Amino acid sequence: MSAETYEGVTSTPLQSGTLLSRVKAVAGAGIGNVLEWYDFTVYAYLAGILGTKFFVAGDENTALLATFAVFGVGFVARPLGGLLIGLFGDKYGRKPALLLTFLMIACSTGLIGILPTYASIGIAAPILLVLARLMQGISAGGEWGGAASFLVEWAPPHRRGLYGSLHPCAITLGLLLGSGVTGLLTTTLGSATMADWGWRIPFLIGAMIGPLGFYVRRKVDETPVFQRAKRAPESAVMADFSMARAMLLAFAFPAVQSVVTYVFISYFPTFTQKYAGLTPSAALWSSALATLVMGSSCVASGWLSDKTGRKSNMLVACVLLILLAYPLLSFALGGGSMWVVILIQSVFTSFCGLFLGAMPAALVEMFPTSRRLTGLTTAYNLQSMVFGGFAPFIASWLITQTGASISLSYFVIFSAIVSGIALLLMAETSKKELI
Repeated sequence: MSAETYEGVTSTPLQSGTLLSRVKAVAGAGIGNVLEWYDFTVYAYLAGILGTKFFVAGDENTALLATFAVFGVGFVARPLGGLLIGLFGDKYGRKPALLLTFLMIACSTGLIGILPTYASIGIAAPILLVLARLMQGISAGGEWGGAASFLVEWAPPHRRGLYGSLHPCAITLGLLLGSGVTGLLTTTLGSATMADWGWRIPFLIGAMIGPLGFYVRRKVDETPVFQRAKRAPESAVMADFSMARAMLLAFAFPAVQSVVTYVFISYFPTFTQKYAGLTPSAALWSSALATLVMGSSCVASGWLSDKTGRKSNMLVACVLLILLAYPLLSFALGGGSMWVVILIQSVFTSFCGLFLGAMPAALVEMFPTSRRLTGLTTAYNLQSMVFGGFAPFIASWLITQTGASISLSYFVIFSAIVSGIALLLMAETSKKELI
C-alpha cells in the first residue's frame, strides 16, 4: 500500500502486530462490550423490581427520581464520560482507558447487586442507585469509543471494517446474555424469589466477570497506531476547524442506527404487544431473534465495507429504511400472523446491522490518533443521548400525538434522512492510512 497524506502530512503503512496480538486485542475489547450491554439489559429487565426495592411507592418525588435513574442518568452521563475518558485515552493510551472503563463497569454493576434497599437505609438507597448508574454511564461513554478505536487501530489496514464490526457484534452478545441470564433465573427461581432476593444475582454475576475481563485486558499490548503517534506526535495534527467538522459529522451520521436499535430492540416488545397483538413471550423471543440477526449482519457488513467502502453500506441502509419503513410497519400492523411481525422486526435490525457494521471503522478513520478518542467519544455519545436515549419517548409521543401507530415510521425515516445527508458530506476513508 502506498504512502498517503492527511492534512498535508505523509503517512506510511503500519504493521498491526502479530496474529496472536490481534486475537488478544479482539478478546480484550469484546469482553468489555459484552459486560456493558449485559448490565444494560439486566437493569432494563429488572427495572420493575428495582423500583419496588429502592423507591417509595406512591411518592411523587421518589417516583420522579426513579424515572430519572432508569432512563436519564446513564445517557446524560455518557457524553461526560466520553470526554473525560477520551482525553485520558488520547494522552495515556487506549489500554489504560479500557482498563479504567472496565473497572468502573464491573464495580458499578456489582454495587447494584449488594446495595441495601429503601426498607433498610431509606432515601440513601435511591441516591446510591443513581450514583451507581452515573458511574455506569460515565464508563459506558468511554468504553464505546475506546473499544472501537482499540479494535480498528489493531486491525490490518485491509481489515479495519471487519475488526470494527466485531464491536457492535459483541454488544449484541451482551444483550443476549443479559436477557438469557435474567430469563433463566426468573424461570428457575420463580417471580416471587426474584422479587425477594434473586434480582441481585445477575448483577453479582456481572461483577464476577470483572477479574477475568481485567486480566484479559491487562495482557493486551497498546495499539501500534498509538505507539507510533506517541513517537511522532507532529504527524497526527488536525486543524481545529477540521476537527469541529469531523465531530459534527460524527454526531449526525450515526443517528439512524441509534434510533433503529433502540426502537426495534428496546421499544418494539412493548409496541408489538400493544399494536400488533404479540404475547409478552412472543415479543421477547422476537427481539432475541432480531438481536441475533443484527449481530450477524454487522459482521457481514464490516467485511463488505473493506471491499466496497464504508459509505456505500451505510447509504444503502439509509435508503432501504427511507423507502421501506412505512410499508413494512404497515404490514406488521395489518393484523398478519405472529411470524410476519417477527420477520419484519428482524428485517429492520438487518438494515441496522448493515449500517452498524461499517460505522465503527468510519468513525475511527475520521480522526487523527492524537485526538481520536476525545473527538469520537464526545460526538458519538452526544448523538446517542439525543437520538438513542430519547427514542422510546419520541416514538410514544408521536403515536400519542397522531393517534396512529404507523407514525413510528416517521421517526425512523427522519433519522435515516439525517444520517444520509451527513454521509453524503463525508469523505470515504476506507483506503486511507490511520495517522
